[in-house]
Amino acid sequence: MSRKLEAEQLRSYRWFGLDTMPAFSHRSRMKQTGFRREDFTGKPVIAIVNTWSEINPCNIHLRDRAEFVKRGVWQAGGFPVEIPALSITETFMKPSPMLYRNLLAMDTEEALRSLPVDGAVLLGGCDKTTPALLMGAISMNIPAIYLPGGPMLRGNWNGKPLGSGTDMRKFWTERCAGTITDNDLLGVEDGIARSPGFCMTMGTASTMTALSEALGMTLPGASSIPAVDSNHPRMAMDCGRRIVEMVWDDLKPSDILTREAFENAIAVDMAIAGSTNAIIHLVALAGRRGIQLDLEVFDRISHRVPVLANIRPSGAFLMEDFYYAGGLRALMSEMRDLLHLDCITVNGETLGNNLNDARLINQEVIRPRKNPIAPSGGTAILRGSLAPDGAVIKTSAATPRLLNHTGPALVFKNYDDLEARIDHPDLPADENTVLVLQSAGPLGGPGMPEWGMFPIPKKLLDKGVRDLVRISDARMSGTAYGTCVLHVAPESHVGGPLAFVQDGDHIRLDAEARKLDLLVAPQELEARRARWTKPAARYERGYGALYLERVTQANRGCDFDFLGSAAPTADPDIH
Repeated sequence: MSRKLEAEQLRSYRWFGLDTMPAFSHRSRMKQTGFRREDFTGKPVIAIVNTWSEINPCNIHLRDRAEFVKRGVWQAGGFPVEIPALSITETFMKPSPMLYRNLLAMDTEEALRSLPVDGAVLLGGCDKTTPALLMGAISMNIPAIYLPGGPMLRGNWNGKPLGSGTDMRKFWTERCAGTITDNDLLGVEDGIARSPGFCMTMGTASTMTALSEALGMTLPGASSIPAVDSNHPRMAMDCGRRIVEMVWDDLKPSDILTREAFENAIAVDMAIAGSTNAIIHLVALAGRRGIQLDLEVFDRISHRVPVLANIRPSGAFLMEDFYYAGGLRALMSEMRDLLHLDCITVNGETLGNNLNDARLINQEVIRPRKNPIAPSGGTAILRGSLAPDGAVIKTSAATPRLLNHTGPALVFKNYDDLEARIDHPDLPADENTVLVLQSAGPLGGPGMPEWGMFPIPKKLLDKGVRDLVRISDARMSGTAYGTCVLHVAPESHVGGPLAFVQDGDHIRLDAEARKLDLLVAPQELEARRARWTKPAARYERGYGALYLERVTQANRGCDFDFLGSAAPTADPDIH
């Protein structure tokens, strides 16, 4: 693209370049940090928005990567400034990191709005950091490029490769069933996460970085480079160089993130059997562009896109294998006819041009179209009397025989109730039971925790049962597996039908027909609704109170109602 901006048109020039007292003050304060006037005046000022934190192991290497981004910015003639942002750690943040996704999105938007920056390199990787950074950058709509932090190395125990999240749950279940020892579990604990980087399974982190590339918001090939591979710092420098060019070209998220770009991301999500969380995040991202993504769009695309990525939890391999098999570019090259190839990406080229030299190196890890893992996408959208506004199931990670199942409900009022009763020897459950968890949605959790893969009762584990139909208004980790129906909307906390399920009610799941029904007479449901009392709010002050007041339901992306639009973010007056 040809350059469009002159130095005087840079956003930062209003802070530094004018002959005014505010500009005099701004220049003097930048000189206070040790720089000369010519270092930052008339050059693109690039914000490096960094979600590094010492208590976020997924992003702990990003402090170092920021230095490589700075090198690239300097090389291209820009001026880099590193800006810290809220670091949402999936492992440690309670009650749910999802509660804080919108806070990081606001943090990002307001930092970019209020400070003298012309473009941004966004550094993230841990699950919620990717959508949050992109949501903020979309709303601010200055040139921005995303640098994913990269997956960690594959785990190891007794010579077997381990996948974070997926194998954690697997081995914990086997320990609960008594099939492995505490010492075995300690060995898994020591070997499952052994380098910086996010989960190396196709969990939410790897899914969202892949979708960022499919959307066009990363440089080609950036989404799956292992965090400790030397290609990663080189990619960081490339991002630094490219963002300076993007500023001069005035290439913004609004130029890249079209409806067709989102359809590309959905198609890729289905082909990689991505995390169910991607649906919520993509709806929220599209909402920031004023694009409405109905759940039916996901289902329509799912029907025509095969699963090609043989990655856990739906497959056999890990992200390190995926990268060296050719990475996302190789996978997308296998599905070119299912993508809008004329979409523009952050490098200024079309998606189609970026795929021209892609190579599929290992056809076991990334399957060719003639030999897919499954003929259609890994996620299905369900509707019915139990989920009038929709629910989600990851069919590729479910037990096939349970995808068409009718059984009696066993209801847990909340997660505390579940923990108290799930392993009781007299629990009235067998292999046909449908487990139901209430009060786990956006408001009920609060923050829609990843409780959707709740445990199998110990009495059934002892009999060899490893899966049941489980239904909730919660989310599920992208690294999880099982026949788990998620994101039931409206949630129970606001009086959705899930709130009225009682023990013994029969529930019918028919994934092929996309149906989820509560087999209770309508008049009985209305009687239950009349007796229902809305639960009290969990927060009465602070960010939590704001969240409970303004967050939307899962089918609308769980964004704040006052942020989910394409309304422009006003630039500040410079006084």
